[in-house]
Formats: sequence, structure tokens, C-alpha cells
Amino acid sequence: MRRILDPAQIEAFGQRAIPRIRLPDRANLFALRGQRLRELGEGRAAGHAIADYLRLMVSGNMDAFQIENLMDNEIETHHQEGHVPVHCIAKLGDGLPAFGIVAAVMGVVHTMESVGIPPSELGMLIAHALVGTFLGILLAYGFVGPLASLLEQKLEEETKMYQCVKVTLLASLNGYAPALAVEFGRKVLYSTERPSFSELEEHIKKSKSK
Repeated sequence: MRRILDPAQIEAFGQRAIPRIRLPDRANLFALRGQRLRELGEGRAAGHAIADYLRLMVSGNMDAFQIENLMDNEIETHHQEGHVPVHCIAKLGDGLPAFGIVAAVMGVVHTMESVGIPPSELGMLIAHALVGTFLGILLAYGFVGPLASLLEQKLEEETKMYQCVKVTLLASLNGYAPALAVEFGRKVLYSTERPSFSELEEHIKKSKSK
């Protein structure tokens, strides 16, 4: 049977005898919440995007569909901007084998000028000509090509982060509880970076205790 205890009876119990609820200080409740929102919107590009959408959500002038459309447009713009350096480096890698061929042709031309020299020296000139082809292929497929692929992978990971923010904010805007909205965002992440449900719950508890 449950009963309501008087304050004096509650104080008589031990610290761990009954569950206690720690209420926030009413004097600085909104100041602390505002500080957390400012910290959320500082430090990186995704944080500034979160701050902008939180401002739109608080204003109440846009519904969930309009904010989702705006988020999709921003994610698409971010993706297109990120593809510019990737495209440039990939084009550079595509042109390096042709540069090696040009170097080889120039080496062959130089070799043809010295056709009357002994075969040992002639073979050395031909080897020098083939070095250009080797260097062009090595730089294209050994350095520049993998660098372009790495930049594209980083861009996809950053875009996935924006999609996670989008899904979480839209779930919160549609009335889901904060813990459930965060779960929506967790499901969007790649399996290699997605925390488990228990890990996410433990992180949320630690964040609340700060």
C-alpha cells in the first residue's frame, strides 16, 4: 500500500532508502537550457545548422514538411559543394597517365635523335623514356586516385551526419519524446559508427548528470 509521506518522514529515511527526484533550480533553469543550446550550436558546421533549425522550430512559422524540404535542400547543396574538390582531384588523377605517355613520347623522340650511339647507351635512353609512363601511372592510381576516393568517403560520412541531425530534429518536431527522437537518428548512422542502444542510453544519462 502506498502512502504520501510528510517532509519530516522523508528526511528520516536514509539517502538510499527511497528513490529521490532532483528538481532543477527554478532561478536559473532557462539560463542553463539556453547555455546548452548555445553550446550545441557552436564549434562546427553541423552545430550551426542545428542552431538555425532550432530557431526555426521555436518560431513556429514553419511546419514539419517545410522544414524537411529546407533540410533536404541544404544537404543537397552541401553535397554538391563537397564534390567540387573531389571532382577536381579525380580529374587530375585521370590526366596523369596521359602525362606519363607524353613524357614517354618525348623520351622516345630524344632517343631517335641519338640512334647512332652504342646499344648500351641507347637502352639507357629508352629506359629513361619509360620512366615517365611509370611515374604517371604510379601517381594516378597509387596516390591521386586513392586520395580522391578518401575525400569522397569523408564527404559521404559528413552528409550522413547531416541526415542524422535531420531525422532527429524532425522526429522531435513531430512530437516524439527526446529519447525516441535520438533513437530515430541513431538508426540513420552507418553500422560501423552506430552506437548500440545501451551505449546511447548510457551516454544520455551521463549528459543529463552534468
